[in-house]
Amino acid sequence: METNIIREKLSGIFNQVFQCGAIEITDTLTADQVEKWDSLTHLTMIAEVESAFGIRFKLKELTGMKNTGDLVGLVQEKTANLG
Repeated sequence: METNIIREKLSGIFNQVFQCGAIEITDTLTADQVEKWDSLTHLTMIAEVESAFGIRFKLKELTGMKNTGDLVGLVQEKTANLG
């Protein structure tokens, strides 16, 4: 799946979960930069991402993510394996 399509879907998910306006999905975006991003909303966001893309993350993958660039990369990798 193309990166721009992933970012667009993630943007919708982030805006729904974090309810804080238009969030621009960049490679360097982190939880510290999103006002309502805490541990509970993080779990909700991950569940929404898994559902939207039809994928599942492993715990090791989740703990290795440092920013949304890592998330985009993982989604791209996992959706490529679906086809």
